[in-house]
This record gives sequence, C-alpha cells and structure tokens, in this order.
Amino acid sequence: MLIEASCLFLYKMKSGNITSGWLNGLIGVLIFSGSLPATRMAVIDLSPFFLTVARASIAGLLALCVLFVFKEKRPAKKQFFSLAIVALGVVVGFPLLSALALRYVTSAHSIVFVGMLPLATAVFGVLRGGERPRAAFWIFSVLGSLFVVGYAIAQGLSASPAGDGLMLLAIILCALGYAEGARLSKTLGGWQVISWALVLSLPFMAPLTFILLPSSFGTVSTSAWIGLVYVSLFSMFIGFVFWYRGLVQGGIAAVGQLQLLQPFFGLALAAMLLHEKVSAGMLLVTVGVILCVAGSRRFGR
Repeated sequence: MLIEASCLFLYKMKSGNITSGWLNGLIGVLIFSGSLPATRMAVIDLSPFFLTVARASIAGLLALCVLFVFKEKRPAKKQFFSLAIVALGVVVGFPLLSALALRYVTSAHSIVFVGMLPLATAVFGVLRGGERPRAAFWIFSVLGSLFVVGYAIAQGLSASPAGDGLMLLAIILCALGYAEGARLSKTLGGWQVISWALVLSLPFMAPLTFILLPSSFGTVSTSAWIGLVYVSLFSMFIGFVFWYRGLVQGGIAAVGQLQLLQPFFGLALAAMLLHEKVSAGMLLVTVGVILCVAGSRRFGR
C-alpha cells in the first residue's frame, strides 16, 4: 500500500509538472505572438539593425539588474558555451535575420518558416536534449507544420532566394537557441539562462546601440518606441522566463509544438492593433493546429 501510494503521489506530481509546463509554454507563446505586430510598429521608423541591438541592450540591462538583485552565482565555465549558443540563436540570430528577411518576403511568406519552428525545435530537443518522443508525436508535429505551411502557400507567395535563405537560417538558429536554453535551464534555471545569455551579449550590443542610433529622434513615432519597448521587455526577456520554464517542465519537443499557434495569435493581435483582416480560412486552420497541438501533448512524452 505504501509503495502504491508513493507511486501515485509521484505520478500526480509529474502530471502536475507537465501541465504547468504547458501553461508556462502557452504564456510564453502568447507573449512572443505580440512580437510581430510590435516589430511592424517599430521598423516603420527604426532600422532592423538598430531594433535588434537596442532590444538586446535594454533586455540585457534589465537582466543584469535582476541577476544582481537576486545575487545569482556566475555560471560554470562549461556552461558559457551553451549560453553563447542561446545568445547566438535567440538574442541576435532570429531577431536580426527575420527582420532582414522581411525586406525580401511578405509576412505571409514568413509563416511558412515559422510553421517549421516547432518541428525544428523538436529535432534539436532530440539532438541536444536527448528526448525521445513517441512516433505518434512526430505525426502530429509534421501535420501541424503542414497546416501552417499550407495556409501560407494558399495566400499566394512570391519566391525570393535571399529572403528564404535568411528566414531558414533564422528558424534554425532560433530552434537551436530554444533547445539549448531548455537543456541548460535544467541545471541553471529558466530565467537565469536568458538573463546570462543577454548579459553575455551586452558588451557587444550596447556599443552598437549608440553607433546605430537614429539621426533624429523627432522622426520616430510614439508607436515605434512602444514597439521597441515591447520587443525589448516582453519578447526578449519576460517571454523567455515562461518559455524556458515550460520547455523544462513539459519537454522541449512536446511544449515546443505550442509555437504552431504563434503565427495565428500574432495575426489576431495584428488585426486588433493594426486593423488587419482575419479570414475564415485562418480560423479553420487554427482549429486544425489546436488539434495537432493536443495530439502532440498526448504523445510528447
């Protein structure tokens, strides 16, 4: 009886931990979903290069203050390589490359690649995190990606080798940063990982921010500054606190499938903030994606 009670307690603890992981992951995705509308607001008056280094610098200063207040110990020497990978992927790589790609391709075209991000994250979760999801998980994962890619293709896309190459590299680096950060979070802590990654990049990002300052602040609209503040505080820092915690609790491959909802959350926010039209087709695809996410959750472990 004692053994059975202990096993039941551990099972409930594990189930609760996985549920918390999905909840934290969903909060992270919701925060990340605001990045696209906020970036659109910002790049109207700010260059992609300045936006990338400024958001990293602001978030880096915030992270430095948080680490100092909580008196966090410095990471071990062997952890700095992983932190550098995280910084390369999510602090510099994806923000800069995706912003540059949008010079060549439409936002609808970029959804093709964003739809590949959950699958890429799952692959890196296997390669770097040692996870082994069941076969049914991969079926739901691929199906969900096909829903997103198919929807984007149906909108009518124009090919651009330069834009496609930049976006593909952005997705690869982002997925690697997600998986590496989640793996490191198991020993260093979720918010600590993104904090140290930001601090590690701060000596490079801060000087570039001053070098790339706009020639005149008078030409920058209030909405552009609001966009910069959002991507700096929420997309670059707060969102990752929830996201990495969710990946650790629920599994990199499984919780990573929540990213399938990110393009649709982003378009919904764009409809509210930027008055863009949301079609019935998008809603139907969203339902299909939600079902695939539910299937991934069922077979992710």
